Amino acid sequence: MANLGDGHSDRSCTPDETFHRVRPFLAAFGVTRVARHTGLDKVGIPVWCVYTPNSRSIVVAQGKGLTDADARASAVMEGLERAVAGEPDVDAIAETPNNLRASGRAFDCLRALIAAGRDDIRPNEAIEWVGGTDLISGHDLLVPLEAVRLDRTRPSRFWMSSDGLASGNNMPEAILHGLLERVERDAHVLWRVSGEEARHRACVAPEDLDDPALDVLVDRIRAAELELRLFDITSDTGIPCFLALLGPRGTATAGNLRFVEVTSGCGAHPSAVQAAVRAVTEAAQSRLTYIGGARDDVYAETFSRPLPESTRRAFLATPRPITTPVARTGAPVETLLRHTISSVREVGVRSVIVVRLSRDDLPFAVVKVLVTDLETPDGERARRFGSRALSKAISS
Repeated sequence: MANLGDGHSDRSCTPDETFHRVRPFLAAFGVTRVARHTGLDKVGIPVWCVYTPNSRSIVVAQGKGLTDADARASAVMEGLERAVAGEPDVDAIAETPNNLRASGRAFDCLRALIAAGRDDIRPNEAIEWVGGTDLISGHDLLVPLEAVRLDRTRPSRFWMSSDGLASGNNMPEAILHGLLERVERDAHVLWRVSGEEARHRACVAPEDLDDPALDVLVDRIRAAELELRLFDITSDTGIPCFLALLGPRGTATAGNLRFVEVTSGCGAHPSAVQAAVRAVTEAAQSRLTYIGGARDDVYAETFSRPLPESTRRAFLATPRPITTPVARTGAPVETLLRHTISSVREVGVRSVIVVRLSRDDLPFAVVKVLVTDLETPDGERARRFGSRALSKAISS
């Protein structure tokens, strides 16, 4: 039988090769343990964890995949990207917006990412800036350092999140992963602000994707006496995106379920199959987050919260035929990246800013991808929604 992971990865080398490339650098970036957590759950979908005790964000990073090799590579790359983002290797300059404008230097204050209760950058306020590149215009520009650094040990004017933070064996791979995450988060917000009827109409049957690896995931979920609901939440970008909800059998009619008993996962990718696989494996990873209980951003009250009624009712949705093209793609990363950039530009995205956070001499790249014209997930920001979400909510 072929490896389940064959044809479901867009890394430039195999997951095993990725792991062995970065393994010599794990200790230097604070990684003390790489562990397989799959067996803590009864589902059997591979999930691995990486521990970085002195992390500036969270100690436990996770990875999932169709195979152990996939999940291990995913976990170590996430651990590395968080370690790098906590102390990025970038050249910063201190300057005011007025002086930058007067000198003709392009910059973006990223107002959409200002944290709740914090003021916008004042025209004569000197802050630290780092260089980035806008992939749509091709021009270099400056963005606030605080907006790309992930360091929870210090206060920040900006909403601090790993959204758009990504790693890869090289720059195109890292940028693709970061941009697809932004597309995924945007699609999820647009689905959530839609009316319940519209949300339920997006329910699809995973069998319609006709993929052996996805079928294995579904079989494992059913054998574990769990129930899967898959939603095609592809937005106007046309880039396939799915949301998976995973809960106990009978969730639709159950009472007194807790928040942690139903988990979710999202995935976006030019290949609908890969997007769906990512969504389902992430939902399984989320289950292990709660089962393991080791993540330092999961608090005790999380385990006593009731399941939101809207989540329970989502299991009432009846699967419909999939309308998103189910094309599989083995295209090179660079081709996938160009396609994704073109897709977001066509729906009005004005800039896709990439900031490299890692040193050039490492065998991996870490980037922060900023796309403020796309919607951003829940967070304590001064501006909760953008124009896309507001328009979607009104039209729904």
